[in-house]
Amino acid sequence: MKLRLPLYLLTLLIVAMPSSVYAENTLIEDFKSQPDTRWRFIADTVMGGVSEGKIEFLYDNGDAYARMTGNVSTANNGGFIQFRMKLSKSLPAEALGLRLVVRGNVQRYFVHLRTGGTFLPWQYYQAAFDVSEDWTEVFLPFKDFKASGAFLSNTPSPEGIKSVGIVAFGRDHVAEVDVRKVSHF
Repeated sequence: MKLRLPLYLLTLLIVAMPSSVYAENTLIEDFKSQPDTRWRFIADTVMGGVSEGKIEFLYDNGDAYARMTGNVSTANNGGFIQFRMKLSKSLPAEALGLRLVVRGNVQRYFVHLRTGGTFLPWQYYQAAFDVSEDWTEVFLPFKDFKASGAFLSNTPSPEGIKSVGIVAFGRDHVAEVDVRKVSHF
């Protein structure tokens, strides 16, 4: 006789597990092969803000990674810099969240997801993560992503995600965040 758990119970068990026992991660990006063709830098200047920054693709001890640096300013109704990638294919419906390998300047950053339902530039799903000076794994379950507005569903559907953005957002600060891997679990 097979043991069958309801999906909500299975999800609860997986999300509650320590990161070391998550199911196999499926790579979305490792920045090794021409990442500049997939990722683009965007600042609030597209809407009149004055934040500035850049993205670089670097190598260190055989590891490739992206580094976003800049100054985030809330002046002139601004307040973000980001680098974003459109997904080449849909995530599977059974994906539970994103796994990032990150480091940076001991600040809080965000992942912004855009879906087929986020038509306007200010619509997205957001989850926060903190970085330290050492490489760290961060797990962001899709259930923890919050919609930016009232006209979006409460959480994103994995198969509906169209792009992933790494964002410095919402306050005046100096940004420096490195991302070595993006995958789903």
